[in-house]
Amino acid sequence: MAFRSSSQSSSESSEFKYEWIEGVEDLERYCEGGYHPVEIGNVLDGRYHIVDKLGFGTWSTVWLARDSFEERYVAIKIGVANASSRETEILAALAPGTTDGCDTIPRLLATFWVKGPNGSHPCFVTEAARCSVADSFCDDMFPLHVARALAYELAYTVAYVHSCGYVHGDITLSNVLIKAKPTLNALSLEQFREKFGPPMTETVKTTDGEPLLLGAARTAVFPCSLDETAAEKFTYSDARLLLNDFRKAFTPKFTSRPGAECYSPIDYLPPDAYLQPEIHLSFSSDIWCLALVIWEIFASQRLFITYDDYPDSVVYQIISILGPLPDDLWEKWEKRTDYFYDDRTPRRGQPIFPTLEVCFNECIQNYRQESGFGEVSNEERDDFLDLMRRMLRIEPQKRITIKEVLQSKWMVKWALPEYKLSLKARGGT
Repeated sequence: MAFRSSSQSSSESSEFKYEWIEGVEDLERYCEGGYHPVEIGNVLDGRYHIVDKLGFGTWSTVWLARDSFEERYVAIKIGVANASSRETEILAALAPGTTDGCDTIPRLLATFWVKGPNGSHPCFVTEAARCSVADSFCDDMFPLHVARALAYELAYTVAYVHSCGYVHGDITLSNVLIKAKPTLNALSLEQFREKFGPPMTETVKTTDGEPLLLGAARTAVFPCSLDETAAEKFTYSDARLLLNDFRKAFTPKFTSRPGAECYSPIDYLPPDAYLQPEIHLSFSSDIWCLALVIWEIFASQRLFITYDDYPDSVVYQIISILGPLPDDLWEKWEKRTDYFYDDRTPRRGQPIFPTLEVCFNECIQNYRQESGFGEVSNEERDDFLDLMRRMLRIEPQKRITIKEVLQSKWMVKWALPEYKLSLKARGGT
């Protein structure tokens, strides 16, 4: 099946059935074996009334629904036809019990299958979240105390996942969700519409003007947000996370996954996964991604940014910001001469990226000072950068474990106290 980008030219569009709509899932995938067509107002499994769309991915769409049995709002993830239900098995294995930390893993409420024109689709139901942490940013930052609390809670969650033997495999800011406010379920559908507005939709049209095919989506629905608070206005009680999307999780003890099968986006991709694709991934790949997410929580921007959708530009940034590659990895990097001379100095015309310390001063400290988002003391800066360096070791075997992350000076002295205050603010202990 062909996929297109938003830059698809009109001359190329004739091979596609549907007119492109920016901001929604690939409409071409509403076909046999693909997405299940859903309309606002549909009722699934006899109880879940579709209210709006929450998001989408390559293998699923996610919908906000009102559970008429329990009188609450839920998220329903609908997979492509005949997709594996392995994610539900992992969520069940991580299900809350008496163990601390489980309430930051989505609680699996129900599973079922829905049959449609494109096949049979696995569905699973979890609690609804208000938005991803990535969606909460809009030219602003979390207050320092909230950023610290969020960072600790996320690290604590990853520690729980690792203690159960799992590598998450795709820790990004988009997969870290902010929990919905407890007052959400008290809203009737009418009150919900009054508060958040109607769904944003656009009619789907074919490129040739012919009627839509049987399995097509009739209406494209844009993802909504249940977020009511700008990041800069977050308080301790708002700092409630869910680590989402376990579809790519695996257990290193029982599953061998080579670096070539790492599913992290390019700007989160551990360098070893790209440069040593034959080496098996383990918990250290999560540590790399976790460090980058913690950085984003503080900076509201990524440490590494891909400009061309190729990993090599990120490898160049990694070297510039963190330091040189070990000799064995340097020799494995086939594109090194595109970026460096033989003496390992950058080629003329290559952008110059600052060191990690300068990145902190420019992206975090200076911006926070100028915008009034809180100033980081020199002592905390040193502790934070020390943690980042230890988590972002280029060689995976040299990265610290998640236990060592939680025991680090920055986590213990700066993040943990804020996390405890956050728990207290939301009625925890």
